[in-house]
Amino acid sequence: MSTLVEDNPAKHRFEILVDDALAGFTAYLPRGEVLVFTHTEVDPRFQNMGVGAALVRGTLDQLRERGTTLVPRCPFVAAFIGRHPEYADLVTPEA
Repeated sequence: MSTLVEDNPAKHRFEILVDDALAGFTAYLPRGEVLVFTHTEVDPRFQNMGVGAALVRGTLDQLRERGTTLVPRCPFVAAFIGRHPEYADLVTPEA
């Protein structure tokens, strides 16, 4: 199973492709240099396969590379960061 996480700025979301099929996304609202993550969804065909975690990890890694911070309003993103404190430095307080 090959995966690719990429930003789709036109739709304000990061998407994960599994073997070239759209398997899920995490949506955000851009607020200047901060992204507010509001919702994460994984296609039922890909649930319980680690796709959601791979999506969030890939998204956070890209944000780190860009020097972008986030507000994790999405419970899934917030829970992931709670389980992986190495990403806590990317979280900024909500304005």
